Amino acid sequence: MRTHTIESSVILYRNGTLTLSQAARRAGCSDEEMASAVTGHLQRAGIDVDAGDVTSTADRSADAD
Repeated sequence: MRTHTIESSVILYRNGTLTLSQAARRAGCSDEEMASAVTGHLQRAGIDVDAGDVTSTADRSADAD
């Protein structure tokens, strides 16, 4: 179940629905673990990422709509 929650949170973060911290809280993990999950998700999708590509909540806010 946790894997599904993490994957769902990664998708919501990537769509801009949640901030990184919100996604981490939803998945029950730390911001660092969520950033790692996002990086892994992008790499599995064949997208080259640097560690700095996954932003913190201070750098990226969720959509207000």
